[in-house]
Amino acid sequence: MAKQENRQPREKEESEFIEKLVAVNRVAKVVKGGRRFGFAALVVIGDGRGRVGTGHSKAKEVPDAIKKATDQAKRNMIRVPLRDGRTLHHDLKGHFGAGRVVMRTAPTGTGIIAGGPMRA
Repeated sequence: MAKQENRQPREKEESEFIEKLVAVNRVAKVVKGGRRFGFAALVVIGDGRGRVGTGHSKAKEVPDAIKKATDQAKRNMIRVPLRDGRTLHHDLKGHFGAGRVVMRTAPTGTGIIAGGPMRA
């Protein structure tokens, strides 16, 4: 049997946003018959010009969880005011539990000095 060669490749729709998958975790729900496994996805999106959104969602399959988290991130967009269209106006400090985040203004030419999840 020969494979069909006339398939049309799916065209990926171009989005104005940059999408980054931060984390995918396997989660479990304990029921009477045992454990039901699913997946949780954390997605960050932005346009590179001051709009950013985050989404966290769960589903039975990884692609479904990512799609749901991306849709949620698009609905939860906020605007971050930027100076000169590239940096923050003021230094920011934040914490939650043991996690700490420090965001500083930077001169032109300075890249992002951060680890993986914060780079997203």
